[in-house]
Amino acid sequence: MSYILNIETATKNCSIALAKEGKTILCKEIAEEGYSHAERLHVFIEEIINEAGIQLKDLIAVAVSQGPGSYTGLRIGVSAAKGLCYALNIPLIAVDTLQTLASKVSITDGLIVPMIDARRMEVYSAVFSADLEKQREVLAEIIEENSFENFTEKLYFIGDCNEKCKMVLTKENFIFLDEIKYPSANEMSALSFDKYKISDTVDVAYFEPYYLKDFLITTPKKSS
Repeated sequence: MSYILNIETATKNCSIALAKEGKTILCKEIAEEGYSHAERLHVFIEEIINEAGIQLKDLIAVAVSQGPGSYTGLRIGVSAAKGLCYALNIPLIAVDTLQTLASKVSITDGLIVPMIDARRMEVYSAVFSADLEKQREVLAEIIEENSFENFTEKLYFIGDCNEKCKMVLTKENFIFLDEIKYPSANEMSALSFDKYKISDTVDVAYFEPYYLKDFLITTPKKSS
């Protein structure tokens, strides 16, 4: 059986899915205000493997969200995925986080704009067609009144920053689907299996998440 373990940790949603032939058979996830990935991730993996009645050696690959997204979340997910691939000698598959998020939308017209919050008015975003073909590359951009003004089609905005973005993105063709906030490993199942079938894998030793922006560590100011 073609079992692939899918790991999505790019946002507040810590999400794990086990898929067979590209279809999710078990999914565990939790989205909390405080990131719980380090505590939940390996527990979810163990629970899913046990509940499915299989062993880790039955996996043919591990898929991980490649970003963009939370630096810490991506590091935790990629580290876990690499560890499993090393131990089991199986391939690692990297899945576009924004494409996974876009996969949660089913439309017949217009374009999908998945966005992940990058603090203040900045977001990570891309534009996809209804069949998930990328129409505009991934950007880290500051949302302003004239953002996306070159698109005349209906734009369906999804992600965890709709509330702040809808205050400035007010054109008639802009539609906000507020119920869709986070990417999930559930939607990774079909995407990762498609990649597996064409051997679209990454080097386990050298793969790094797609952070999009440099991670900055700030040093607290000394108290006087």
